[in-house]
Order: sequence, then C-alpha cells, then structure tokens
Amino acid sequence: MKKYHQLLLQPGPFHLVEPSPWPLTGAIGALTTAVGLAMWFHKNTMLGLYLGMILIIITMIQWWRDVVREGTFLGFHTKRVVKGLRYGMMLFILSEVLFFFAFFWAFFHSSLAPTPELGCCWPPIGIEPLNPFSVPLLNTAVLLASGVTVTWAHHALMQGDRQETMQALVLTVLLGAYFTALQAMEYKEASFTIADSVYGSTFFVSTGFHGLHVLIGSSFLMICLLRVAQRHFNPSHHFGFEAAAWYWHFVDVVWIGLFLCLYWWGS
Repeated sequence: MKKYHQLLLQPGPFHLVEPSPWPLTGAIGALTTAVGLAMWFHKNTMLGLYLGMILIIITMIQWWRDVVREGTFLGFHTKRVVKGLRYGMMLFILSEVLFFFAFFWAFFHSSLAPTPELGCCWPPIGIEPLNPFSVPLLNTAVLLASGVTVTWAHHALMQGDRQETMQALVLTVLLGAYFTALQAMEYKEASFTIADSVYGSTFFVSTGFHGLHVLIGSSFLMICLLRVAQRHFNPSHHFGFEAAAWYWHFVDVVWIGLFLCLYWWGS
C-alpha cells in the first residue's frame, strides 16, 4: 500500500529515488575486486577476487530488479524520466567513445612515427601480425550480422511481435558468444603477447577491452531477452531494450575501427 501511495503522491513527472543500499554494496564489491586483483598478482591467491565479483553480481541483480520494478510495475518511468535516461545513456556512450579514442591515439602515436627502439618500422621487427582476412574478417562479419539481428528485434518489438523479437534477440546473443569464442581462439594462436613491445600492448589492450564490452553487451541483451519473455516491454515503453541496442551498435562501430586500423592498416 505504501508503494501505491508514493505513486499517487509522485511530485510531477519526476522520480525521486528511494534510499538504496546497492550503490554502497557495489562500491564495496569494486574495492574488494581491486584488492583481490592485487592479492592475485602478488600473493597468488584469488579469494578476494572471487568475493568481490560475487558481491558485484549480487548488487547487479538486486539493483536491476529494483529498476525493473520501478519502471515496469510502479509506473515511475514517465516520459520525462525516460528522456533523462536517454540523455544519460547518450553521455555514457560518449564517455566510452573517448575511452577507446585513447587507445587509438596510443596506436597511431607509435605506428605513424616508429622510434629507433621499434626498428623505425611498423609492425616492429620480430612481430608477425595476424592475417586480417582470416579470423578478424570473420569476426567483422559476425558482429555486422549481430547488428542486423538486433535491429530486426527492435522493429519486431515496435510492431508488438514478441515471438519474433525473442528469436532475433537469441540470434544476437548467439552471434555475440560466437564472436567471443573466435577472439579467444585468436588470442591463443597469436605469435605475440601483450609484453611484445608497444604493438602487443596496444593490440591486446584495445581488442581485449572491446571483447569485454562484447561480453557486457551480450549480458545486456540477455537481460532484455528475459524481460521480453516476461512481457515487460511494449511498443511504446521499452527504453531498456533501446539502451541495449544503442550499446550493441556502439560495440559494432568500435570493432570496425579496430579491424581497419589495427588488423588491416596496422599489419
């Protein structure tokens, strides 16, 4: 009954969020994970890392549950609130663009003017780059196909076709998992490591963080798949899915840049 009274007394179109423990538990989980990583590096024990990751996962599940309840069942996500969420997602993706811009900057800083330590050539002497027209090209096709399927899912959702939306989302998640498996195989078969000069550092940091974003985007889409199955979305109220689709398209665009710069031009 308290929740319904809050809904009736909601001050205009804005949502005043109730006090929540999840920012605190998330911060503690992040700190525990960071300390656990340091312990893993120096003490060769992963207990702290496991505890931190478990706390982060629990926080994510509980926080998402609260947001879904507020937006789907309590009606707190009004048009004004959704507009703010859209701006927030746009700014988040902009911050991610700048994040990857730093990696591209590091790559071109070294590749356009190789120093004598690199042999005054790019790739550096002793580095055998990957063939861009083998697994990297296949990965490009896989991600582009996943961009098509997530767009298909969005159009099906706009038309109210829940079954088709779920089919397209399942295909998108499977393509994301296939991309991750291909990249893991590529890492295993690469002739150089992250410790092999600036080439290995920029290559593995850039593609590795992109792979992490693929995993995050796949999780985002799996949550949307579960919400579609539970009828949380309708043609006029589905910003959660839109945010996931924006993020996935961003991941696609970054990969095209990585393929053209690191794999093709950089080799």
